[in-house]
Amino acid sequence: MTKKPFRLSPYQVQFLIVVGFASVGYALYLRYLAIELSQVALACDAGLQTLLCKARSVSTVLFKNSVFGIVALVVATLNLMRPSIVLLTVGIVAAGLGIVLYNVVLSGLAIGLFILGFARPAPATA
Repeated sequence: MTKKPFRLSPYQVQFLIVVGFASVGYALYLRYLAIELSQVALACDAGLQTLLCKARSVSTVLFKNSVFGIVALVVATLNLMRPSIVLLTVGIVAAGLGIVLYNVVLSGLAIGLFILGFARPAPATA
């Protein structure tokens, strides 16, 4: 029994592009309009209870503990061993958030592993 090589369909590629842009866009929104904007930071630190302040505090705790980078690296390693669209989607989201939210080294390494995951030997032709 031969194993079929991992290839993405055009619909899966389009889905991954949308998910990637959405995660990087949300990370940019959080970074530049919630974390680094001084008016929002002062209001949230003063005790404002909004969804933006909750997202700011959660993302701050996660990137201080390198959670985005670690998750991206673990998922990329799993995807390298056993590729699937689910692992690729979770990894792209985690790596996109990690690149923008200060976990650049681990997320960059994970993106390299994702690229390496597509470097499989070509099937033999008869």
